[in-house]
Amino acid sequence: MKRVLFTIILASVLAVSCDMEKRPYGSLDDETAIQSLNDAQRFRNGLYSGMRGRTTGAYVFTSDIQMDLFQGVINNGNRNGMFANGNILSSDTDIETMWANMYSTINSANYLIEQIERLVETGNFSDEELLTLKRYEGEAYFVRAYYYYWLVDHFCESYTTANAQTPAKGLPLVTVYYPTSDMSRYPGRSSLEQTFLCIEEDMQAAYTALTEYETVDDDAVAPNAIYFSSYAVQALQARVALLKGDHATALSKAEGIITSGKYELTANALYADLWSEDEGSEVIFRSFMSNTELGNSTGTAYLSTNLDGADYIPTFDVLDMYPDGDVRFDAFFTPWELLVDGEYVDAYVFHKYPGNESLKTGLAPNYRNMSKPFRLSEMYLIAAEAAITTDVTKANQYLNDLRAKRINGHVTENYAGQALVQEIRLERLRELLGEGYRMSDLRRWGLGFSRNPDHPENPDIDAILVTTGKDLSYPAGDYRFVWPIPTGEMEANPQLDGQQNAGY
Repeated sequence: MKRVLFTIILASVLAVSCDMEKRPYGSLDDETAIQSLNDAQRFRNGLYSGMRGRTTGAYVFTSDIQMDLFQGVINNGNRNGMFANGNILSSDTDIETMWANMYSTINSANYLIEQIERLVETGNFSDEELLTLKRYEGEAYFVRAYYYYWLVDHFCESYTTANAQTPAKGLPLVTVYYPTSDMSRYPGRSSLEQTFLCIEEDMQAAYTALTEYETVDDDAVAPNAIYFSSYAVQALQARVALLKGDHATALSKAEGIITSGKYELTANALYADLWSEDEGSEVIFRSFMSNTELGNSTGTAYLSTNLDGADYIPTFDVLDMYPDGDVRFDAFFTPWELLVDGEYVDAYVFHKYPGNESLKTGLAPNYRNMSKPFRLSEMYLIAAEAAITTDVTKANQYLNDLRAKRINGHVTENYAGQALVQEIRLERLRELLGEGYRMSDLRRWGLGFSRNPDHPENPDIDAILVTTGKDLSYPAGDYRFVWPIPTGEMEANPQLDGQQNAGY
């Protein structure tokens, strides 16, 4: 049977499956699967397991490989080549899979939210149990908000006051669990305003529930927490507000975390450990992993397990943007001898995801690191960018405070006007390199890019680069800054007719 990507249904899930009645993971029967606090906890654990997968691997590296940061090596087997070479297709299976997996977990969150509401209404639980149930519900709201944020950030154009209410610019929204094979009930795309409102309402529901829980148990409010906290919610609120252009909210939420005293920027001397050991005083949330419960590998997009190959290497411009004394350079890059067509070529490789030794399953590296999707350093960058037009002093303060924790011997410098804008954007790229923000940032700033094909650090590198993509460029506003709605989804859902993103 032809593999069909079914659409999300009115109140259900998009799934790569021939079973339109597919259950959320962990369930036995959607009528009886959640009957107790323990049942709810099992489903809640499933959401965290999903988060572990959706914040690692292709969900992180794909959009960065698509931009100006990396170049393909000729013996990479064309892995991720569609993105790296600018040939983005709506039929791509990676895009289909990521879209489907996001909606699948949204469906599970919908189910858990509804079932917890049903349990609460029974009146069969103690006050302590009710508080725990509401915590699980808040976590489910947060998961749904995060996945809709990720989808809108990859599959929709940037939010503006001009396009906010334009029909069919946002996402198909599903907020109740109700599987059906009736295609007439499948939702079309909402407006961007409706999509962002859905995300904002979910974040607020999550914040309310988690704040209430933390009044009696604040164990989750600590660096390296493996459970969502109200501070993780605020971090997402700050990020979404910046994405939307709501700088007042972005600044307020980011500053609330910075001034809370709950987290501290990682010290210069410990910065490399943040990535190799997955621990740091600035990590707001970290997905739990063990060598028997692993997420996807992010590092294998760049490095071979035999330590002499790389699919993608950083451009010279990326290497050149770090000043002397910047601890990030040694944390992110290391020189390797790359074996290409029988010859060794010296090149810097991207080593930000070196693999945590505690997560290895054998002698060879598997490049598994715990995801750290919310860190204090991002809040400094958000606060700095959001304050540019209203408080230049504050914007400079946050910029310099971050640089002091990244650059040994940093001397405070203050900027104004476009120079300040450029310095904050540069610092954002330095800090968040390889974490999946570049496509979103360039689109949001209205910028294009051109990869620098030259490698003055070693001219021999030119001979090992994929010719098609080594000097790729996108003009500002290029349609490929937005991914296409998957072909299978367009074909399965009649409501999406005429709603494909421009250019595809």
